[in-house]
Amino acid sequence: MTDTVTDAGYDSMRARLVDYLRLHVGMEQISERVLQAIGNVPRHLFVRERDREFAYNDYPISIGHGQTISAPHIVAIMCTLMDVKAGMRILEIGAGSGYHAAVLAELTGERGTVYSVERIPELMKFAQQNLSNAGYRNVVVTTGDGTLGLPEHAPYDRIVVACAAPAIPEPLTDQLKHGGRMTIPIGGRVQELYMIRKNEVISKEKIGAVVFVPLIGKYGF
Repeated sequence: MTDTVTDAGYDSMRARLVDYLRLHVGMEQISERVLQAIGNVPRHLFVRERDREFAYNDYPISIGHGQTISAPHIVAIMCTLMDVKAGMRILEIGAGSGYHAAVLAELTGERGTVYSVERIPELMKFAQQNLSNAGYRNVVVTTGDGTLGLPEHAPYDRIVVACAAPAIPEPLTDQLKHGGRMTIPIGGRVQELYMIRKNEVISKEKIGAVVFVPLIGKYGF
């Protein structure tokens, strides 16, 4: 299927998605600032061309290699939990197509940087190309074992894990700045999204049930 939707058509779809999230998910879970960021990101550039007409529906979409782009409401909830401020340094585990990183890039702005680790080389290249096409210059995508983090750029103000782990990988908590936050799904077939805060102690807050692909690596599955 060729891409026949106009730019104006995508703009309209994106506006409807934001209105849907505001109405059906609610401001107690999604901040207005995150909704504005989602409204700025051209999600249709982060899916395969044949799926662009579905890009602004609120469900996961396959991006190949057994992976998906997360449903917009999940991205919105995780970004709201992160409470990203301008200029922050962010680590994302599981770049996928680059969409979640683009929303984070909107939130941290030009003074901040998003580092994203993807274990599948083909998806790393896909994410890099998508981010470039969409005009994001403050996202760095690399390939590697995401359970090990990216120590060369640590510490991070925020860490977002977009795949489910059996437990919190120790390298990630080590690379999280004091006062920082991390969101991570934990579990096998049954998963819970957790918010991690690093202060004098590491605290965990259960947010709710989710479904993510597994985190593969030394500290994953």
